This record gives sequence, structure tokens and C-alpha cells, in this order.
Amino acid sequence: LLYERHGEAAAVVQLKDLEVPKVGDCDVHVKMLAAPINPADINMIQGRTYPLLSPLPAVGGNEGVGEVLEVGRHVKALKPGDWVIPADAGLGTWRTRGVFPEEVLLKVPSDIPVLCAATLSVNPCTAFRLLADFESLAPGDSVIQNAANSGVGQAVIQIARASGIKTINVVRDRPDLAKLVERLMALGADHVITEEMLRKPEMKDIFKSIPRPRLALNCVGGKSTTEMLRHLQPKGTMVTYGGMAKQPVMVPVSAFIFRDTRLRGFWMTQWRKDHAQDQESVAAMMDALCQLIRRGQLTAPACTEVPLQDYRAALEASMKPFVSSKQILLL
Repeated sequence: LLYERHGEAAAVVQLKDLEVPKVGDCDVHVKMLAAPINPADINMIQGRTYPLLSPLPAVGGNEGVGEVLEVGRHVKALKPGDWVIPADAGLGTWRTRGVFPEEVLLKVPSDIPVLCAATLSVNPCTAFRLLADFESLAPGDSVIQNAANSGVGQAVIQIARASGIKTINVVRDRPDLAKLVERLMALGADHVITEEMLRKPEMKDIFKSIPRPRLALNCVGGKSTTEMLRHLQPKGTMVTYGGMAKQPVMVPVSAFIFRDTRLRGFWMTQWRKDHAQDQESVAAMMDALCQLIRRGQLTAPACTEVPLQDYRAALEASMKPFVSSKQILLL
């Protein structure tokens, strides 16, 4: 799926037949199996506010899983039949086949479900780092997050649950709220509340049974963030990793002066750049996530599987508000 100019995804992305290049000595020929449509993919195609843009013409997609068909003679770590995912953003995963240098691919076990592998390299990795890198959380501690029904939000709930950490999950009010609450509770959420509830005195009842959170995860911005901050413990940290409301993060001065609140930011792409030479950290994270998947403690987000030729409908569906299902292209 190729785009030759930036613009609205459904308008500029086209399905094109291209020749598969010859496999060089250090290359790997991959048959793609499945690739999701993520908000960052759409942002890159729109070309407006995203800091990472592929040179045009570009193939869409930053995430997915493929099977190795053939390797060049200098390739040591991969062999035909292995499953691989992108080691970094910008690979262009919305394609049936591709020839890539060995170093841009990461091997993953092929005994995990294909949808888990296809959605492994962005959201679960982001959730893992958010929970691991900003506060040293222990069993019994709590975390609060908004956009809790997003791919990252669902992964945070499950990874936290597996570590004995409680989650307070904020979602927008919607027509099928009861169904969403039920789904997040089934994943292991301790509390699911709406944005409006954040402002109500009843919030105090939640903190009778669990401690106030030391960590807040913000993917929205605007008013949601300000309200969430009020419930953080003194010296707590809020990490912003997205801005779905397209509004700035507003913080009262008192949060800094009287409660010494810390505000941080996180971008998975930058983490990968910073750890490019530190394969141990990457391997340890992937191993931990795959173990959780094998034990049934981490599942793929709710997915809608779409054949490649129906890509336009999938792109349009991924842009609709209140989407709780991730569109996955089957390749």
C-alpha cells in the first residue's frame, strides 16, 4: 500500500503491484502475514505533525509480523520459517512481501498467536516501558491512565495486573459504555471510570481500597490531563505519550510547588533509537512480553481482521471516533 504524497489516508494510499527486489548478501525476503493500522501510521501519511516521515513514495505501516522466506548468504541470525517484526518504525509493513536488511528485523517466537505478534512492537512495548521506566512500582501500588481502551491502555491493564499493580482506567462516555467497562474489567482493570467521574467527590471512595497513584499515563491532553493530575500522590509522575485531544497539557502551578509533581514524555521510536546499541534491553523486554502472551496474561487488542484489498474501508474505520477495535490487514 503506497502513498506518493501526504494527505488523508483513504485518499492518498493506493494498492500497487511492484517487483520484489533481489535478495542481497545481508538481506532477508519476508512474506508479511498481518499488519495493524495505528494512529501513528495515519499521522505519518497525513504528514502534518508527526516528527518521523518516510521519504516519498512510501509504503504505509510501522508494525506487523512476517515469515522469512529466504536469507542472503551473510545472514546469521535468521532462517526461512522464522517470524520477524520491525526493529524500528518506518519499515512499511502494509505489503505482501518485502526484502529488508537483516538489522531492521527482530525475530519473535512463532508459537504465539499471529495477532499478538502483529501488534507486539508498538503498543505492548510502549506500555511495558511506561510501567517500568518512570516510577519503581511494587505490587499493591496503583496507576491511573486515560484512553484506557486504546491499544496501549489495554496492554497497560494486563501488564500491570500480571505484576500486582492496580489500575484506574479513564474512558470517554459513549453509547456502549457498559460493554466497554465489562471488556476492560475482563482484561484485569480494577476501576473503569469516565472523564466526568474524575471531577466528582465519589473519586475518594476508590482510594479507600487502593492507594493514590504514583504514576499517571496521559495519551489525551487538555482537561482530562488536569483532572487526572489532581489524583496523583505528591512527588508523583505524569508521563505523556500521546495527544488525542490535540490540546495542550494544562498544569496548575500548585501541582509543581506544593506537590512536586513531575511531568515527563515518552516516544517509543526515540527509546528504540537510544537503545539501538543495547540489544540486551530490547531482548529482555521482548522476552518478558512473549512470556506474558504464552501465559495468557497479555492478549492482542480487540481486532477487526480485514483482507488487504479492503484497505480503504479499514483506513476509514480506523479514523472513526470511539473505535475500540484495531483494524488489522491480513496479507
